[in-house]
Amino acid sequence: MLNLILFGPPGSGKGTQSAKLIQRYDLQHISTGDLLREETANGTPLGMEAKKFMDQGQLVPDAVVIGMIGSRLDAQTGSSGFIFDGFPRTGAQAAALDDLLRQKNTEIDLLLSLEVPEAELKRRLLHRGELSGRSDDNEAIIDKRIVEYKAKTEPVAAYYAQQQKLVRVKGDGDIEATFKLLEQEIDQLIKPAL
Repeated sequence: MLNLILFGPPGSGKGTQSAKLIQRYDLQHISTGDLLREETANGTPLGMEAKKFMDQGQLVPDAVVIGMIGSRLDAQTGSSGFIFDGFPRTGAQAAALDDLLRQKNTEIDLLLSLEVPEAELKRRLLHRGELSGRSDDNEAIIDKRIVEYKAKTEPVAAYYAQQQKLVRVKGDGDIEATFKLLEQEIDQLIKPAL
């Protein structure tokens, strides 16, 4: 089983690269945003608990999100592995995810961090905003998102670096060049198992 976290600041290309990795390695995609929406729409006990927090404009507690991830892992037995998107966002979430995976007799194999210079992130996000009408189309909001990422999310990379599972990948090339770099890192990891 291959378990990956694709990581990087807003505009680094996580969504694009994630879709390509899922197809290439036959991975199951675990997006906490999607999980929250599905569990709430399906009226599951965890979904109803999450809805109480969301209805009050509060963040859903880590324990509830971890419970949803555990349910998804259980539902996908026989999977080739998972790619985590949007989770973990904090060191505490990373530790909770590691605990959950240990209970399932698996672990995170790699955290692949897409490294993109700030000027390129801004250019991409402004362009994406122009095309899609998304709210991240002005520099003040983009700056705020990047600062938030550095302060709260970047420490997750340090957490996995301590476990020697962090690989920083140059992410400012075109889509195919970046994908090739990601592929090289993953293939190097799984080659001994082939």
